[in-house]
Amino acid sequence: MVLTDEEQPLLRIISRDYESTHQEVNGENGRNDALDFEPLDPEDPRNWSWGYKWGNVLLLAFMAFTVTFTCIGVVPLASTIVEDLDGKHSSSANSALLVTIWELGEAAGPLLIAPLSELLGRSPVFHVCNIGFIAATMIAICSSSSTVFIAARMLTGLCVASNVLNPAIIGDIFESEQRGSAMSLIMLAPLIGGAIGPAVSGAIAQTMGWRRILIIAAGFAILCEFLFLVYFRETYKMAILRRRAAKLADDSNEIIEPKSTQENAMKLWHSMTRPFAVLFGSSVLLLLSLFGSVAFSFFYVVSVSLPDVLMEKYGFKLAATGYAFISFSIGSFCSVLICNFTVDKIYVKLRGPEGQDKPEYRLPLVIFGAIVLPFTVAAYGWIAEYQLPVLLLLVSVVFMGATLLLTMIPLSAYVVDAFGLYSASALTGVIVTRCLMGTFLPLTASPLADHLGCGLGFTSKFTQGTTNTIKLTALLFAIGTVVAVIKAQMSRYDVQFKGFRVVIKHYPSEHHNERQVPRPPSQTHRDIVQPNHWCLIVPSGMRFWISPTSNVAVMMFAPRNSQYDLVSFEAGSGAM
Repeated sequence: MVLTDEEQPLLRIISRDYESTHQEVNGENGRNDALDFEPLDPEDPRNWSWGYKWGNVLLLAFMAFTVTFTCIGVVPLASTIVEDLDGKHSSSANSALLVTIWELGEAAGPLLIAPLSELLGRSPVFHVCNIGFIAATMIAICSSSSTVFIAARMLTGLCVASNVLNPAIIGDIFESEQRGSAMSLIMLAPLIGGAIGPAVSGAIAQTMGWRRILIIAAGFAILCEFLFLVYFRETYKMAILRRRAAKLADDSNEIIEPKSTQENAMKLWHSMTRPFAVLFGSSVLLLLSLFGSVAFSFFYVVSVSLPDVLMEKYGFKLAATGYAFISFSIGSFCSVLICNFTVDKIYVKLRGPEGQDKPEYRLPLVIFGAIVLPFTVAAYGWIAEYQLPVLLLLVSVVFMGATLLLTMIPLSAYVVDAFGLYSASALTGVIVTRCLMGTFLPLTASPLADHLGCGLGFTSKFTQGTTNTIKLTALLFAIGTVVAVIKAQMSRYDVQFKGFRVVIKHYPSEHHNERQVPRPPSQTHRDIVQPNHWCLIVPSGMRFWISPTSNVAVMMFAPRNSQYDLVSFEAGSGAM
């Protein structure tokens, strides 16, 4: 049996993935009947009832809230925790690392979480990660030194699945034009957790101790896992169809030889390395992920520096510093509302009456946020330097939260739209770079502020953000140039070009002599003859190809006695 609609999201062909996917479900029987969802198939997640879909979204949002509550709740208490655990041996470096080490765990976890979710499905991976998250939080509660606490924080970040799987699950259950509101909600939930966590942690720490915050977080995580067990169903299309294929084979008494351990290990290895193939095979994704990573690191720059600024320069108490973090969440909440009402509308507006879907229609707000964010960072530093009214400082934090989310939300939606079935792996690449930057870049905030002062120190961060904005502008200009070159090359060979995206699909070639026209593809490949596809069938002596290294259209020549190739130019999907 063959699973149709296995998308190839890159110009660089991931042939091993394509072959392994088809061999896996094809078995050894050589059957040619296609297995796919029917138009109104109840097992298709996109056919689920609207209420059940949004129930899943709320569950994902609750888990995202719990993760952020656990992560950010201890941020205002970092110095207090290190002093309590290490006594006179405490250091500011340990306090900063206690905050940022979480992101290092989140950088490593998705490398396994995302591939396993595409291999085994979203549901089992989520369950295992939730249990690991609970266990790591318990270790942090029982820690007796800052070293153990920091290690437990890294393990907790390692078990976070929501960052990678939440946007991918939204892509599983919603059509492209319906994802904006759901994506905004799962982005809003962490903001609420990031606001409530610091706000209550200071007061609770002063009365009942900092460990009580983690006990509350563990309780939230246990409740989340219980709800996942009773409500959540598998959403990944390929996993559902694999189970269906296995059930059909069992009902028909077919004997399918199980795969060897080596085959399964190789398959897992290919899945684990796919995020790197997706990230480094797409120059657009790589540059956008670097931009998003630097932008995201500003959140931890504020998280590390704001408590010290408020207590040392403005005389705030511990509980009051926690409440100050609400200002960041206010800005983020406003940004989520803006995205909720505009992301889908901008997408539909730019798509136009012809209905040409392009992932780039998600990016206008990203460009705006990229321009404004560096100025908010510089303003935050100079306000603290001159000890201007604390209200101005908190307003700058509000604007920083707003502009940060204006870049992050549409960027996640872009990745989901552009990479289809491989969206989890693409998001993994983005999250890994984001988390690495979020771990180490904030460690420079305190030394810069001590050596240069808050004003010049954060102006250097402004320079980093401005450089990123220039890179983003140059990237968009380069994309336009590449598209122009591709259009010019394709027009020479009378091939109609639609949209920005180009996907090349290679299918098993048929043997023909040079005077014959290749016969139409079988129903297994019926997806390539839909109206939004433009196919070019050429003798393999002259092959039209888009170079994955230079991103320009070229002509490749092969022996004239070789087979024919079928090349599909597809609008609105894939990535360059």
